[in-house]
Amino acid sequence: MSSSPCAAPPSPSSSSDPMRDGLRKKLVLLSLVGAGLVGSSLPAAAQDLIQSWQAALARDPVYAAARAAYRAGQERLPQARAALRPTVTAEVGAEYLEVRGASNLSRADSGNRGTWALALTQPLFDRAAWEAMDQARLLVADNEVALAQAQQALILRLSQAYFDVLAAQDTLAAIEAEKSAVAEQLAFAKRNFELGNATVTDTHEAQSRYDLLIAQELAAGNTLDLARDTLATVTGERPLALAELPYETRLPAPVPARQDDWITQATRASLAVQRTQLQTQAAQRGIEIARSGHYPRLDLRASSGSATNSGLQNRNLPASLSGRPLDSNVGVVLSIPIYTGGGTSSRVTEQIELAEQARQNALAARLEAERDARQFFSGVTTGLARIRALEAGELSSRSAVQANRTGYEMGVRINLDVLNAQQQLYTTLRDLARARYDTVMASLRLRAATGTLSESDLEAVNRLLVPATGEAGSRMAERARAARQATTPPGVTR
Repeated sequence: MSSSPCAAPPSPSSSSDPMRDGLRKKLVLLSLVGAGLVGSSLPAAAQDLIQSWQAALARDPVYAAARAAYRAGQERLPQARAALRPTVTAEVGAEYLEVRGASNLSRADSGNRGTWALALTQPLFDRAAWEAMDQARLLVADNEVALAQAQQALILRLSQAYFDVLAAQDTLAAIEAEKSAVAEQLAFAKRNFELGNATVTDTHEAQSRYDLLIAQELAAGNTLDLARDTLATVTGERPLALAELPYETRLPAPVPARQDDWITQATRASLAVQRTQLQTQAAQRGIEIARSGHYPRLDLRASSGSATNSGLQNRNLPASLSGRPLDSNVGVVLSIPIYTGGGTSSRVTEQIELAEQARQNALAARLEAERDARQFFSGVTTGLARIRALEAGELSSRSAVQANRTGYEMGVRINLDVLNAQQQLYTTLRDLARARYDTVMASLRLRAATGTLSESDLEAVNRLLVPATGEAGSRMAERARAARQATTPPGVTR
């Protein structure tokens, strides 16, 4: 089904109000043209949920940014490891040199000279570097969980956008079906008025309801376009046909069936909980890194270099000072911090408070995971019960439409009763479709809350879907037509 509303059937009152009829035609034409422009701006493709997922993995910018952040975070470990490895530096410089006697400090010579040196430093004991290494391992693990969390978020965003499109298609199909039913009732009321069996009020009521449905149809078409655009931001393409969820498909109940089991799993394995636990451990390492500022450091140093004295003024220097001697040395250097201006103590205090912040965040994450597990478990179980209730309500609404129509024919019901019963029937159809999609999403969110949501869950949902037959939303259209089979006014041709 296209996102554009269907053309309205001729209105019995169009001859009496040509301005309103012309405005209605313009609105429908604008909707058709707008839908055509939007639909032609991006390539159309029929696809199911897994195909959409594969497109999202390749094209979603939010997930692409998360992957880039993951690759950047993986470099924390090599950077921390580098602080424990030897470093080699080459130095080249120029300096001004004065040579003075040892007895009277009289200047023997002076001038500019160039220097160069090659130095190696190997840490032998550096507690801060070792603690930073452990902290880097924790941060890399947190980075990996963050990528898994981004993947779960992508599954949820894609699924929500996908089912929002299906829901918008169903809403539009139900409105179109209701509009057709009201058009039949309008024709019936007009015929009865012409025969003198009804008042003009019946015609006006049906015409008013029909006009309102045209406005709802235009709004529903716009909502469908927006839903498709939202899906396109995730998948990078704007499909006009999606695999649909048949009404006869029974949605599975959560396994295990006990809410407490899901809550326990969520508080232990939620990705948000795992991240806060890793961040708490990393914050504890941060305290030790800060405290390491009070500890000594031992380094092995080796260097070799030379200097040229060609720029000196006096060429009659001792042989020991002439030429280009090569100086080499190897040794260990012990650095003992004595006073750092209070900076080390301040950093320790800062890290202690950051560790406390991380602990509180971990507690908040556990409470939130527990709340989410309870909320989404209830969403699945309540959703399944609501689906059964709405299915029963659909049958009751069909009977109500038939009863009110029969009563109208017998003169014990008015036309407004029939219109209200029809509205209730198609509202129930829309609510039933929405309840099914919301229940599927609650099931996916429940698994995300427990940290178990993966591509396999998406594949399980995809197996519930079937390819679209004909226009988008065709299954809702078929169900809506079935709801009208026994409720058509006598003497009215579909």
